[in-house]
Amino acid sequence: MNTNPDIHVPAGTSAHDRFTVDITPERAGWSWSGLKVVSLGPGESRTWSTGADEALVLALEGGCRVRVDEAHFEITGRLGVFQGISDFVYVPRAARLTITSERGGRFAVPTARATADLPASHYDASQVRTDLRGAGDCSRQVNNYALDNGVATSHLLVCEVLTPGGNWSSYPAHKHEEHSEVERELEEIYYFEVAAGPDGPGFAFHRTYGTPERPIDLFAEVGDGDVALVPHGWHGPCVAAPGYDLYYLNVMAGPADDHTWLAVDDPHHHWIRSTWEAQDIDPRLPFTR
Repeated sequence: MNTNPDIHVPAGTSAHDRFTVDITPERAGWSWSGLKVVSLGPGESRTWSTGADEALVLALEGGCRVRVDEAHFEITGRLGVFQGISDFVYVPRAARLTITSERGGRFAVPTARATADLPASHYDASQVRTDLRGAGDCSRQVNNYALDNGVATSHLLVCEVLTPGGNWSSYPAHKHEEHSEVERELEEIYYFEVAAGPDGPGFAFHRTYGTPERPIDLFAEVGDGDVALVPHGWHGPCVAAPGYDLYYLNVMAGPADDHTWLAVDDPHHHWIRSTWEAQDIDPRLPFTR
């Protein structure tokens, strides 16, 4: 196993204060994408300035109130990432952001460096577009928070992927590292959670590998709270161990301002897609509607 410490961030290693994850572009060594995960006890709050970054606030578990400067919003949230889809709030750059949770919970704050000023807005869970992708043991569910669903951002793209235990997702491996008719340059963050089994935590695997011109190499076992950074290269698969459902949040951003996700498959594995035509989607999906 070859794990690169710069692009594999184990749970807790970026934590401080009430942030259980804090990945800035500077921490990642790139220019655009970031992610914070805020853990709050009952009645607790967390306040900070967004600075140069735009952000979304969405619930991983629980609900919260969100204050953006003088604007106030309520996020109903969800019981957990496998039990529902969260409503969410868009937060512009140069704003003072406060998250308060009466009952406590965990909240993801994906970010991107912004080049435009947009208004703070609340979006209902019905705004999140759900896709079922693949088939057979490559079946997975994708919930799009700011990706092809009409949500306006400056550069931020956000989705989450739910993979039943034993299935493969982010497969075939793909890349988005240059700007072309079929590809966009996008830095990507994977934040993982894995459903526990009856006797303890679950696990999964993540793979990133490069091209001859731009080598990169990561093969890692991942669990709750782990992060993988994808600055470039082919990434995938993410493999959910049998018995353990896998969740990951994807945060993407890059220099283009057309809000477009375009990627190309590793040509060695593109043929896999043709096999899905003769298979059904895993009946365990969708997890959430």
